[in-house]
Amino acid sequence: MSLGDLLWALLVGYIIFFYFMILFRVLGDLFSDSETSGLAKTAWIVALLVLPFLSLFAYLLIRGNGMGEREIARDYAAKSAQRDEIRRAVGPTEDPSARIAKAQDLLNSGAITQPEFESLKAKALA
Repeated sequence: MSLGDLLWALLVGYIIFFYFMILFRVLGDLFSDSETSGLAKTAWIVALLVLPFLSLFAYLLIRGNGMGEREIARDYAAKSAQRDEIRRAVGPTEDPSARIAKAQDLLNSGAITQPEFESLKAKALA
């Protein structure tokens, strides 16, 4: 195998690799888009099978601008869901003044001592 053949094989390999990267990105965008109808998705899939390069470039030209926006919206929705789940798991957070008031009630009832009250007060304010 000559150097020219090796370079040609590397170039073809890179083109194939990037083609599949773009293809999977397009398919991921296509299947995750809830606004696109099933018929339109089927038409794009058939087009990608029949005329792979032409339809891939057509998809990028027609729907390429929205791909980033849809991905950002999906990421934002996932992060919001994760944040809500964490808040639900942790439970409601108390206001520091409410925690100090509870500690004061415990101190007044004699359940805790003054150093324990100071410790709880410091934790509430931290």
